[in-house]
Amino acid sequence: MKQLNWWKSIASFLVVLFTMPLGHALMMIMDKTMTPEAVHYSAFFMGLAGLVMVVIGVFVKGDTKQTLWGLFGGLLFWTGWIEFLFQYYATRWGTQPEMENGEVVTRPEYLILPATFGMWMMVMVLYIFSTKNGCNFINWWQRVLFRSSKNKIAARPMTHHTSIVTFMELNMILWTSYLLLMFCYDKNFLGDHHPVTSIVAAVCLIGSFFIFRKQLRLSTWGANIRMAIATVVVFWVPVEVLGRLDFFKEIWIEPEKYTTQMISILVAFVVLLGYIMIASKRRLTLNQVNNEENNLEKTT
Repeated sequence: MKQLNWWKSIASFLVVLFTMPLGHALMMIMDKTMTPEAVHYSAFFMGLAGLVMVVIGVFVKGDTKQTLWGLFGGLLFWTGWIEFLFQYYATRWGTQPEMENGEVVTRPEYLILPATFGMWMMVMVLYIFSTKNGCNFINWWQRVLFRSSKNKIAARPMTHHTSIVTFMELNMILWTSYLLLMFCYDKNFLGDHHPVTSIVAAVCLIGSFFIFRKQLRLSTWGANIRMAIATVVVFWVPVEVLGRLDFFKEIWIEPEKYTTQMISILVAFVVLLGYIMIASKRRLTLNQVNNEENNLEKTT
C-alpha cells in the first residue's frame, strides 16, 4: 500500500479550512467598521494585491511557495474583485436582500451572483473541450461526452504555472459552489428547506471524504494543499447549508461577538502555515542534498 500522509493532509486541510471563517470575518469587519466608500476602495486594492500575488507566484521557485502564492492571491482576488464588487453594484442599484422573519438570510450581492451562470459555463466549455488536466470533475465530463475520443479532443494541458493553476482551481470551485448554493436556496427552484438541498449538502459532505482520501496519497506539500482546496470547498457546502438552517451559530458572521474564538482560529492558522513553510523548506533542502550526493556518486 502507498504511504498515507495523515499529518500532512490534516495540516493542509486545516490551513485551507481556516481561511473560510477568517475571510468571512474580514468582510464583516470591513462592512461594520468602514464607510461604504472606504470599503469599495479597500476591496479594489485587495483584489489588485491578490492578482499581483498570483503573478509573483509564477516566478518564485518551489512548488509549495507557488501554491501558497496562488492560494492567498486567489482568496484576496475573490474577496476583493468578486464578492465586494458584486456588493458595490448591489448597493449602487438598490438590490434588496432576501428577508425572512425580519432577518437577512441572503445578502444582495449573492442574489445577483446566479446571473453569472452563462459566464461560468463559458469557462467550463474551455476547460472541458480544450484542456487535459487533473480535475476529477472535468475528467468525468470528458469521459461522458467524448468517450474514446477524449485524448483527441482534449489532447494536451495548458501551460502549467502552479500559482495560476491554484488560483484558477480556487476561484472555479468557489464559483461553482456559490452557484449551486444559490440555486438550492432559491424558492423558485428548491428552497433552503427542500429535501433536495439537504441531499446536495449530504452528497458534498460524503464527497469531501472521498477527496480527502485522495489527498492522503499526496506526499508533497504543494500537491496536498491544492487537493485540500477541493476538499475544503466541497466540505464547506454542508457547513453553509446547516448554518443557514440555524443548526449552529456562524461565529464568523459576527466576529466582534466571538473575538476569542476568531483569534484562536487566526493563531492556529498562522502556526500551521508557519509549520508548513518550514517543513516544506526542510524537505526541499533535504532533496537538494540527496541530489548532490547522487550526482557525486555518479561522477566518482
